[in-house]
Amino acid sequence: MAENFGFEDEERPGDLFPDSLGDEDEAVSDESSREEHEVKVMGVYEHKEQENVQPTTFFVLLRDSKSRSVLIWIGKFEAMAISLALDGASADRPITHDLLNNVINRMGGTVERILIDDLWNNTYYAKVTIAYNGKVVDVDSRPSDAIALGLRAKAPIFMVEGVLERAAVREE
Repeated sequence: MAENFGFEDEERPGDLFPDSLGDEDEAVSDESSREEHEVKVMGVYEHKEQENVQPTTFFVLLRDSKSRSVLIWIGKFEAMAISLALDGASADRPITHDLLNNVINRMGGTVERILIDDLWNNTYYAKVTIAYNGKVVDVDSRPSDAIALGLRAKAPIFMVEGVLERAAVREE
C-alpha cells in the first residue's frame, strides 16, 4: 500500500539529517555488522535497588553461541509474558501476545523469526517476520513484544552482529 504513494521518487535534502550522531549514538549500519546470530532467551530477571526507592525493574537475558550475553530492560507486563512463555504456562485468558499469535495462525500465517536489528540511543529495535499467503512481511516491534511473541510461536530469535558488538558482555 505504501508503494502507491510514490515516496521512493521523493527528493530528500541530505544535509538535514546527519549520517552520524557520534559513536555512542550511531545506529548499526555497516554490512559486516548486519550478520545475524541466533540468540537464546536465558531468562527474565528482576532488579531491585538496595534503597528500594526505585520501583523494581526487569530485564531479559539473551545469549549467543559464543557466550556473549545481552540484557534488555523490559516492563513488568512484558517480563510476565516472556516468563509465562519460557515456563510453557499460560494465563487463564489469552494475553496480548497469545492473541496476536492466535490471530496470525488462524489467518493461515506463521511467525517465521524475530530479529533484533538495531540499537540506537540505548533503545533496541526488532522486527517480527510473518509469512502469510506466499508473502513475507517484516513488522517493527519492541524487542520485548517480539520475544514474547516469538517464544509462543517457537520462532528462532536472531540479533545482528553490530548490536552484539555494542551491547554484549562475554561470560567466562
